[in-house]
Amino acid sequence: MPEISEETWILITQYATRVVGVLVLLFVGWLVAGWAGRLVWRGCERAKLDPTLGKFFAKMARWAILIFVVLACLGVFGVNTTSFAAVLAAAGLAVGLALQGSLSNFASGVMLLIFRPFKVGDVVTISGCTGKVDEIELFTTRIDTADNRRLILPNSAVFGTTIENITFHSKRRVEVAVGVEYSADIDKTRAVLEKAAKGVLGILEDPAPQVLLSQLGASSVDWSVRVWCATSDFWTVKEAATRAVKMALDEAGIGIPFPQMDVHLDGAVKQAT
Repeated sequence: MPEISEETWILITQYATRVVGVLVLLFVGWLVAGWAGRLVWRGCERAKLDPTLGKFFAKMARWAILIFVVLACLGVFGVNTTSFAAVLAAAGLAVGLALQGSLSNFASGVMLLIFRPFKVGDVVTISGCTGKVDEIELFTTRIDTADNRRLILPNSAVFGTTIENITFHSKRRVEVAVGVEYSADIDKTRAVLEKAAKGVLGILEDPAPQVLLSQLGASSVDWSVRVWCATSDFWTVKEAATRAVKMALDEAGIGIPFPQMDVHLDGAVKQAT
């Protein structure tokens, strides 16, 4: 059996020491990465961030530490980590350019989860689409329409447009527009409409119902009847208010005219033969 020289033993010892050190570093790095991920997750919970966003930040912290540890281990064996980091940066740039649409959706998703212009269960109008929010993800937002259609909107289109949160407030105003004939007495019409508004079931006493004279239209005197209700009762109260207004005007003998046109013929009318 050939004898191992002293230089070989020194070289083997050095590499064995490095291997052991790298294994210890990997083990410690794994523990630290897990600890950092849990720490970030707890911090996000205390800050009351969305769970999806908290998990993402926790994973990002964990993988960042693991990548740093791997690069440190490669440096122990003499691998040029500078060039490796440059390759990673170039690859990241290429991927970023290829996925700029997805990254835009991701950034918008993060902003939606942080600023919370709406939450799951809210009824919203976004980009001309109205429905109840089912889920807010990092790349898309899902809403269900009143006729039970599922719409999936990219977050960049959601965050970059006007958002109408219909159910944000606990109460809403119901407005019923109605026109009456010109021959109807103004004060009598107001009294009839006010009585009808106050008799609608489900309205709130504060703010009080209002009856406003809107304008003198082409064929009618236009009024606006306004009552307030709980947001959840909006459509029920709107139907009840419309019904009450119509029945009150009928009972008072006040007509609701329809658009009409009077045609006047000047001169003699010649009968065709």
